[in-house]
Amino acid sequence: MKTVLIFVPNYFPGYMSGGIARTVLNTVEWLGDEFSFLIVTRDRDLGADTPYPDVPRGEWVTMGRSRVRYLAPEELGLSALADLVHTTPHDILHLNSFFDPVFTIKLLLLMRLGRIRPARVVMSPRGEFVEGPLRIKYPKKKLYIELSRLAGFYGRDMQWHASSPHEAEGIVQAMRLPAQRVRSAIDLPIRDAVALAPLAPPQERLRVVFLSRLTREKNLDGALRILRQVDRPMDFDIIGPQEDPVYWAECAALLQQLPAHVQARYLGPVAPEEVFQHLAGYDVFLFPSHGENYGHVVAESITVGTRVLISQNTPWRGLEADGVGWDLDLADTAAFARVLDELAAQTPEARAAVRPAVQRAAAARLSDPVALDNNRTLYSNL
Repeated sequence: MKTVLIFVPNYFPGYMSGGIARTVLNTVEWLGDEFSFLIVTRDRDLGADTPYPDVPRGEWVTMGRSRVRYLAPEELGLSALADLVHTTPHDILHLNSFFDPVFTIKLLLLMRLGRIRPARVVMSPRGEFVEGPLRIKYPKKKLYIELSRLAGFYGRDMQWHASSPHEAEGIVQAMRLPAQRVRSAIDLPIRDAVALAPLAPPQERLRVVFLSRLTREKNLDGALRILRQVDRPMDFDIIGPQEDPVYWAECAALLQQLPAHVQARYLGPVAPEEVFQHLAGYDVFLFPSHGENYGHVVAESITVGTRVLISQNTPWRGLEADGVGWDLDLADTAAFARVLDELAAQTPEARAAVRPAVQRAAAARLSDPVALDNNRTLYSNL
């Protein structure tokens, strides 16, 4: 059995970092009987000053089908990371960011200096080369891309991994790679998710939710601009951690500009085990993201029967044909508003009646054996 040593900036029990941790966990749960997974991560959540209270440090901790090593800040130096890689037998080193300064860039530097010599390396940018997110602070990112290429950080034996063909195109273009160097394997959904899907009673007013990290690329401000155009009464809840005070101030100003018939609330972040319960309490998930390499929250929403109203900047396409939602051109905000008004015009019973069909369609979409096999061959073909 091959051993995969995974470096990921933040992992469970934390939940503030969003989808990357969920992607890694889902991969482990699906493939943990075929590969031995060792996960290295920080000992605290994104933005936290203190470590997890009940998580041991300095040892490997069993979590599901993997073992996890939680590193304190003093263990994140070059020498400490080199010692950890040297003393941890593995067949594949898997990096889960392109721009992370510690869990990717330091390891690439150690490889370039010859301090560590992994047999195989998988690089998963996790959406960082999708056009929308890449445009944010692009000059700084472009400078690092060029400098790291000139420094020889990326050997010919490195396997690049994209979560969609769209992301693969972005990687090829930005890194000027041959297309065959990038392998597409869509992120795997949560296993046995249907068992976590509670039923929610219908409500008179349309219930709309935005559930994500509150960052510019997730486009909460775009969601608020859409809601300024709706004509019918509806409730709008925002769920997720604030990461950028400047951006949140912009969104808070837009909240004050919503029409009186739109009642909005900010509910803060929620733990991963509570996401399904929260999503099940809404009629539609509004997510006009600037770009997603996958979008786990989309899968989680349709799993519980809550339709999604999203941009076309994700791998989730053809949603209306499947009856699970709508994927619209982000430039046409009026189209988003029309869908919301149409839903608000329906009776609560009519909105609730479609939930079982959404769940069935979601199960069909999420049980794709090709996706599982593509993730399997990401490791087994190395």
